[in-house]
Amino acid sequence: MKSTYLIAALLPLAACATTPPPYTGEIAAVVPMNETAPMNGEGDLADDPAIWVNTADPASSLILGTNKDEGVYVYALDGGELQELPVGQVNNVDLRGNIAIASNDSHNVISWFDINPQTLTVSHIGNSPTGKEEPYGICAGLTGETYRAAVTYKDGTVQLWSATWETVNKLTPSLDRVVKLPSKLEGCVFDDANERLFVGEEAFGVWAVDLKDETADPRVVDTIAAANGLVEDVEGMSLWLGDDAQSGYLVVSAQEADRYVVYDRAPPYAPRGVFSIVDNDATGIGGVTHTDGLDITSAPLPGLPGGLLVVQDDANPVSEFNQNFKMVDWTAISEALDLD
Repeated sequence: MKSTYLIAALLPLAACATTPPPYTGEIAAVVPMNETAPMNGEGDLADDPAIWVNTADPASSLILGTNKDEGVYVYALDGGELQELPVGQVNNVDLRGNIAIASNDSHNVISWFDINPQTLTVSHIGNSPTGKEEPYGICAGLTGETYRAAVTYKDGTVQLWSATWETVNKLTPSLDRVVKLPSKLEGCVFDDANERLFVGEEAFGVWAVDLKDETADPRVVDTIAAANGLVEDVEGMSLWLGDDAQSGYLVVSAQEADRYVVYDRAPPYAPRGVFSIVDNDATGIGGVTHTDGLDITSAPLPGLPGGLLVVQDDANPVSEFNQNFKMVDWTAISEALDLD
């Protein structure tokens, strides 16, 4: 295992933070076009979604979502609940291909899942230990035949794991690298084509980690202090992928402000706008507040030629009661922000 420790170099950046100026730019409004069934009950239950696209039949694609008290739930695109997998207290979930992973702090492991494209069912295939308490965030990547997993922690640690695609089911990933950032982390997303990892530091901003060069320090993408729309907590994030490795957008949840900030996928990661998700009066689907996790696919789905954004909603409609996941047509976001 190779390790990169960056606390000394990066702490001054966080220490200089003061109360940031307010964001004064425009906030576009979009509406949800659908929602999942609620996680019945009171409390902060729902957290993070992941979208599985069925390439053979896009209409049969699935949404996986975490219930922090129980495990992973599975939904159809119409929002109906299909499965509950009670594997423990999982916080984040992500996937590549037909393999999904979740951060499981009941057992301090990565929980692994197989998605069967014939039966459209999700199966828990086992766990792999992280060797560290309370894995918090997680995201999946794929580079060639190498499946990747990044696990984030509240102490600022990022673990980078890998397994060959053929041996994923053996549940023996190798810990390749440890990156240390100054403070609490959760959201992350791999940019596979560019071998880059984006990570959210909740009280500071967004970082980009070069996966090709272990000697390179993480690069700041944006900070709360820059007043481009981020606030504490910097939470879920995902990528809308364009036609090539340089085109597309990074979307980040600014949880406390009930909004989302959009950046260019490629350096210098220019901010492209801010949006919120408001009530859909035509359908009666409520707006979204306090989003934790989110996921995006740019793959065309029925009625969604530009892809789909799925976000966790804290209040449905009352805070921490019957939480669920809301779905937004990416084309509506693109038009609202005048994206290319």
